[in-house]
Amino acid sequence: MDDTEYGRFVDWDKMETGGQEQSSPKVLNCTDFQELKQLSRQGYWAKSHSLRAKVYQKLIKDIPCRTVTPDASVYRDIVGKIVGKKNVSTLHLPEFVDDREVPSYCLNTEGIGAVRKILLCISNQFPDISFCPVLPSIVALLLHYSQDEAECFESVSRILACNDPSRRLVDQTFLAFESSCMTFGDLAGKYCQGPHKLMVAVSEDVLEVYSDWQRWLFGDLPFTYVARVFDVFLVEGYKVLFRVALALLKFFHKIRGGQPMESSNVKRDIQAFVRDISKSVSPEKLLEKAFAIRLFSRKEIHLLQMANEKALQQKGITVKQKSLLISDRQNVHLAVHAENFKSEIVSVKEMRDIWSWIPERFALCQPLLLYTNQEHGNSLNRFYLHCEGHEPTLLLIKTSKQEVCGAYLSTDWSTRRRSGNALSFFGTGECFVFRLQPEVERYEWVIIKHPELGRVASAAADEESNSSHETPESSDPSNRLSPFLATRHFNLPSKTASMFMAGSTECIIIGGGDGQALFLDSDMNYGRSSHCNTFNNQPLCSETFQIATIEVWGFKDNLNGEECSSALP
Repeated sequence: MDDTEYGRFVDWDKMETGGQEQSSPKVLNCTDFQELKQLSRQGYWAKSHSLRAKVYQKLIKDIPCRTVTPDASVYRDIVGKIVGKKNVSTLHLPEFVDDREVPSYCLNTEGIGAVRKILLCISNQFPDISFCPVLPSIVALLLHYSQDEAECFESVSRILACNDPSRRLVDQTFLAFESSCMTFGDLAGKYCQGPHKLMVAVSEDVLEVYSDWQRWLFGDLPFTYVARVFDVFLVEGYKVLFRVALALLKFFHKIRGGQPMESSNVKRDIQAFVRDISKSVSPEKLLEKAFAIRLFSRKEIHLLQMANEKALQQKGITVKQKSLLISDRQNVHLAVHAENFKSEIVSVKEMRDIWSWIPERFALCQPLLLYTNQEHGNSLNRFYLHCEGHEPTLLLIKTSKQEVCGAYLSTDWSTRRRSGNALSFFGTGECFVFRLQPEVERYEWVIIKHPELGRVASAAADEESNSSHETPESSDPSNRLSPFLATRHFNLPSKTASMFMAGSTECIIIGGGDGQALFLDSDMNYGRSSHCNTFNNQPLCSETFQIATIEVWGFKDNLNGEECSSALP
C-alpha cells in the first residue's frame, strides 16, 4: 500500500482495505459533474486510500472560498503559538464543538492529538463559528487523507470558508444547526411516515430525537460508512446528508421497529443501531436507500431551511440556550397540554397526532381556538371574521355520524379577496387533508409522493412570476414561497394538481380536480367529500354529510402567548 504520502496519521490495522488496494484505480481524470456524481455514489475511489486522498484534495480545492482563507502556511505560523509544548490531550477544545467526543476512527496516537491541534487553530482563525459539533468528525476524517496537519487544516478551512450561496456545507451557528434539525424533522414527516409515526408514539419530544441526526452521520457511523457518505457529500453537497440520515431512520424502523422501546431510550437505541449498522446494512445498501428517496430539489429544501431559521429568529432563538429551548420547543406531546386543551371534536391524543404532521416551525406553537360553530354560529361570514388574519389554520369537522376529518391550511383566508368575487384557489403544497374517525389517514399534496408530476421551474421563471407582485417584504428571499411549495416554482401538468383551498360567500373548497376533498356550504351545515387530484385522497367521510361541530385552530407562541405567524406569505 502506498501510504508514504497519505496515511501518516492512520493505524493501518484498523483500516478495512480487504486487500483490494493493489487492484484499485490509481487516478481519476473525470471532470464531468454527472459522471463524477455517479462515480462517487458507486464508491469508485473508496478502495484506494491514496486515490481517495487525491480526489478529496481536488474536490476541496475546487470549492469557491472567501478571498482570504487560511491555508497550510497559516497553520505552520500559528500552531506553535497556540499549542506550544503543552500536552495536547489536556487542551480544552473550542466551545463550538459542544463537548462532543472527538472520534478517533482509524487514527493512530499522533493523529488523535493532531485533531485537537487543528481544531484549536480553526477556532483561532474562524472566530465567527459559534456552534459546529460535527467539526471534530470532519477534521478526523480528512486527517486520514492528508499528508500533514497543515494540509488537513487548509482543507477544513476551505470547507468552512465556502462563499457559494447555492452551496450549504457545514452549519456554523446554533441557529443554522437548529433549523437543520427542524428541516430534518419536516423531511422525516414527509418521507419517512412509518418511522416518524413510531418516533411520535415512543418519544415525548420528536424534535429532540431528530436533533441527533448529524451525530448519526458524523460520530456514530463506522468509518467505512462515513467516508462513503463524505465521498458523495463533497460532490453533491448538504442534501446528501439529509438523504442518508433519512435512510438510517428507515432502516432503524425496519429492523428495530418491532421491538419494544421506551421514551427515554429512543435516542440511545438509534445511536446503538447506527454504530452497529455493519451487522445489518452495507454501505452500498445505505446509499442505495438514500438515493431512492425522491426528495424535492436542493433549492426547495434550502427555502424550507430558511423558513425554519426565520421562525427561530422570531422567537429569539439564535444562540444555544438550553433552558429556553426546553420551554419553547415542546414538540408533539408537550405542545398540546392536557390541562388547557379542550375540543368538542378531538381528544388530546388525537390533537397530538395532528401536531406531529404539521411543519416543525409551527410545532413550536400551541393550538389556539379561533372559531367554533358551537359558540360563533353556523355562518360562513362568521367563519371568515374569526379566521382571517391567521396563518396557518387547522380545520376540524365532526359529522352527524360521528366521523372526524379536517385539513391543515397554509394560507390566510383573506387571500381569497385577491380575485375579487371570483372563486379561485390559493395556498401552498404544505396543505394536507386527513380523517381521524373511523380510521386515521393523512393525504398530502400529490407532488410530494410523485415529484415526477411536477418539474421544478427555472430560476428565470421564478423571477418573472415574482416581479409582477413583489413588495419590499417579499424581496427577502425567505419570504418568496412556502416550502412544499408555492406552485409557481413547478411546471405542473394541470391546475388540478395545485387546487389547495378556495372560498367565497357561497362555499369553502379544499382540494380540487375531478372532485373536492372537502366542500362546505354557505350555512356551514352541509358538506361533501370525494377524491380529488390535488391530494389523491379517498373521501374523508360520507360523500355527503351534515356538520355537527366545526372548529378552526390557530397557532400560539409558547413563550409570549402571541400567535405564531407564518415565516412566509
